[in-house]
Amino acid sequence: MASSSTRRVLLAKPRGYCAGVDRAVQTVEKALEQYGAPVYVRKQIVHNVHVVKTLEGLGAIFVNENDEVPEDAIVVFSAHGVAPIVHEEAERLKLRTIDATCPLVTKVHREAVRFAKDDYDILLIGHQGHPEVIGTTGEAPAHIQLVDGPKDVANVTVRDPEKIVWLSQTTLSVDETTETVDALKERFPSLQSPPSDDICYATQNRQTAIKEIAAEADLVLVVGSRNSSNSVRLVEVAKDYGAKDARLVDYAEEIDDAWLEGVQTVGISSGASVPDILVRGVLDHLAARGFADVQEIETVKEHMIFGLPRELRQDLRAPRPS
Repeated sequence: MASSSTRRVLLAKPRGYCAGVDRAVQTVEKALEQYGAPVYVRKQIVHNVHVVKTLEGLGAIFVNENDEVPEDAIVVFSAHGVAPIVHEEAERLKLRTIDATCPLVTKVHREAVRFAKDDYDILLIGHQGHPEVIGTTGEAPAHIQLVDGPKDVANVTVRDPEKIVWLSQTTLSVDETTETVDALKERFPSLQSPPSDDICYATQNRQTAIKEIAAEADLVLVVGSRNSSNSVRLVEVAKDYGAKDARLVDYAEEIDDAWLEGVQTVGISSGASVPDILVRGVLDHLAARGFADVQEIETVKEHMIFGLPRELRQDLRAPRPS
């Protein structure tokens, strides 16, 4: 293995929590403080094992569907967004709902509704089965068809090639989305773009930061869960931009010492749903193995903050009964 004097860590910044994830996690925490346990959460509030376990420890109960929630109980909808039918079902079941959908996902939902109202065919670029794709599709199922990457472009059929628009899942690879859009435009030159970029600012920023460090890294470690789309994309981007190896880990204990054999430079980033305590654990793990020189590489400063959901803000402002 290389001498300890040459071992270093390149730490990508921005990394970790985005504004939408921070808002969603705070929503569950504040709801537990305001209403007491249990608070139910439909699906994982964000795609991170540690966050879900931590919130369960505070009294959150995660369910798959609304019908698992007792009548008059509080249910929080995840950051990924839900289809209108989920809201309707919750109302029918007499549940008290708090919608923690990321505002950037809500923007895509509104775009889908608007274009469907104008009778466009909507080509939604995203991954089959992802909760965000399911929620967006549910806004206008008769008008939306999924395009799962460039390979899927040949399968697209539209009613009028002069009246189509593309939207996208917010957590995709910027490069893959661009490639998919280019392929769609080859087939459909009149394809319209959304009024603003659908890829989340945090997704783009984390991919830009990892591109900056990938070429210098013998190994890139991305902290994130396997069901986290944006975390998985970071591993792919690292490999595409020159990293000799790239791995996804939830916790430092998952790092195999064999990965570090012959490694001089380790790049580190984390998905948008990852608390920084997990990154610090990875840094401590590496420092104990001779990688004590940490250089933070910052590509852009982030200042985005989202307020808590309206339903929760109203109750937090209300005077508590004496």
